Amino acid sequence: MEQLTNLDFSIIAGYLVLTLLIGLYFSKRASQNVGEFFLSGRKLPWWIAGTGMVATTFAADTPLAVTGLVAKHGIAGNWLWWTFVSGGMLTVFFFARLWRRANILTDLEFIELRYSGKAAQFLRGFKAIYFGLFINAIIIGWVNLAMYKIIKIMLPELNPELVIVACVLLTTLYSGLSGLWGVTITDAVQFVISMAGCIVLAVLALQAPEITQAGGITKALPEWMFNFFPAITANPSGKEFGETLELTFASFAAFAFIQWWASWYPGSEPGGGGYIAQRMMSAKDEKHSLLATLWFIIAHYCLRPWPWIIVGLASLVLFPDLPAEQKEDGFVYVMQSILPTGLKGLLIAAFLAAYMSTLSTHLNWGTSYLVNDFYKRFVKTEASPGHYVIISRIFTSVVALFALFITFSVLETITGAWEFIIHCGAGTGFVLILRWYWWRLNAWSEIASMIAPFAAYTWIALFTDITFPESIYIIVLFTIAVTLLATYATPPTEEKQLLAFYSVTRVGGIFWKKVSDKLPHIESDKGFLRLFADWACGVTLVYSILFGTGKIIFGAPMQAVVYYGVALVAGIYIYTDLSRRGWTLNR
Repeated sequence: MEQLTNLDFSIIAGYLVLTLLIGLYFSKRASQNVGEFFLSGRKLPWWIAGTGMVATTFAADTPLAVTGLVAKHGIAGNWLWWTFVSGGMLTVFFFARLWRRANILTDLEFIELRYSGKAAQFLRGFKAIYFGLFINAIIIGWVNLAMYKIIKIMLPELNPELVIVACVLLTTLYSGLSGLWGVTITDAVQFVISMAGCIVLAVLALQAPEITQAGGITKALPEWMFNFFPAITANPSGKEFGETLELTFASFAAFAFIQWWASWYPGSEPGGGGYIAQRMMSAKDEKHSLLATLWFIIAHYCLRPWPWIIVGLASLVLFPDLPAEQKEDGFVYVMQSILPTGLKGLLIAAFLAAYMSTLSTHLNWGTSYLVNDFYKRFVKTEASPGHYVIISRIFTSVVALFALFITFSVLETITGAWEFIIHCGAGTGFVLILRWYWWRLNAWSEIASMIAPFAAYTWIALFTDITFPESIYIIVLFTIAVTLLATYATPPTEEKQLLAFYSVTRVGGIFWKKVSDKLPHIESDKGFLRLFADWACGVTLVYSILFGTGKIIFGAPMQAVVYYGVALVAGIYIYTDLSRRGWTLNR
C-alpha cells in the first residue's frame, strides 16, 4: 500500500491552515454578541447559508453510507433516503420564511415564543441539554467513527485516535473563535473542496482498467444495479445483497408518505429545526431564508449523490471480494488504489473538509442550545454580551470533549441506542409541523409527542414480533392519539402568548382564526393551496433533475431530456409564483 508523499501532506496541511486563518479572521466579529456568534448577525446571503446546510450534511460517513446502499441494492437503494425530498420541500415553502420571521436565536427559543407556562420552560430547558449535549455528542461520535475508518485505511502510518483528537481540537479552536461566521465561510470552502475531490475520484474510477476493459461501468455490472426505482412487490425475496431494492407497498408507503413528515431525525426535522433552522434564521431576510433552503435541497439531492454512487459502483468492480460488512469501505479503497500523488492528498483534504464542516456546525449549534436555552435562560439571565460569548466558547470546548469521550468510550455499545432514538422519533413530526399552524397545541402536546413513541416502541420491541413497516404505522398513530388526548386534557396556551406569537409570525390559516379575529390589523399569509402547488412542483423539480442527471451519466440522453423538460416546467411555475408573492430576489 503506497504511502502519502510530501506533496500530499502539503496539500492537507495547506487546507488545515486555511480553515484556521478563516477562523482567526472572523473572531473579532463573532466576539460582539451571541447574535453574531450563533447567527452571523442575521446577514448571510442565501447562497452562503444554503451551502452551509449542504456542507454540514456532507459528513465523512455519507459517501461510505451511499456506497453501502449501492452495494446492497444498486442505485435504487438510495430511495431509503431519497424519500425525504418531500419533507425538505415542505420546509422550503411552508417554514423557511417563518423561522426567519420569528426573529429568535435558536429553534428551542420558539418553544417559549409559542407556548406558555412551566411546561414550556421545562420543555425548552430539557431539549437544550438532551439535544445540545447528549444527542449532539452521539452524532459527532458517529462522524468521528467514520473519519477514524478513513484515516486507518488511507494513513496507516498515523495513529487514528491522535488524528481524530487533533482534528476535533483544531475544529473547536476555529469554531470557538469565529462562531457561525467562520463556520459558515469555511463550510462554503469545504463544500467546494469536498465536491471537487469526489468528482475527480468518480472520473478516475471510471477510467480504471478493470472498468474500461469491460466496456464501461454499465457493462461491468449487472443491469439491475442501474435501476433508479425500487421494485414494489407483494413478496420481497429478503436478500440483503445482490438485487434491486424490493419493498412491499406498505413499506414503500411508510417511506414515501409517512416517515418524511412524521419522524424526527437529525438534520431533517419535520418543519425544519436544529442546525437547518439555525441557517434559515441567519439569512438576511425571509427571501434569502427560503432560497437558501431551496438551494440546499437541490444541491443535497441532485448534485452531491452522483459522484458517490459512481465510486460505489466502481468499488464493486475493483474490489468484488470485499465481505458484505465491509462493502461501504469500498469507497475508501478506491481512493487508496487509483489516486496518484497530489490527488490522494486532495481527496483526504476533501474528506477532512466534509468531516470538519459537520463537526464545526454541530459544535456551534449544540452550544447555542446550551447557552441561549439553558445558561442564559435559567442560570444567568442578566450579563454583558461579552460574558455570553466567553461562555459560548467554553461550552464549545465542553461539547467537543464530551463528544470525544462518547467516541472512544461509549460508541461501540451505542448502536442499539441510536437505532432506538431514530425509531422513537416517529410521530413527533405531527406536532413539529402543526405547532405553527394550529393554535390549540400547547407545551404538553409536544411533551406527549416525545414520550409516546418511546413507550410505543418499547412495547413493540419487548412484547411483540411486529417489525417495519407495521411498527411505524402503529407508533405514528399511537403518538398522534396521545398527543391529541394531552392537548385537549390540558389548558390551551395563554391568550396573550398566542396573540404575541401570531403578531410576530403572521402565520395565517383557518386553524388560527380564533386568534386572528382578535388581530384584524395584522396582515397574515394567504394562499396555502398555492404553497402546496409550489411544494409539489419542488418535489417534481428535484426528482427530475436527479434522474435526468443520472440518465446523462449512464448514456441515455433522450430520457434525460424528458426529465429536464419536466424540471424546467416545475421550475418556471415555482419562479412565477414566488415572483407573484415577492419572495424572489430583485437584486
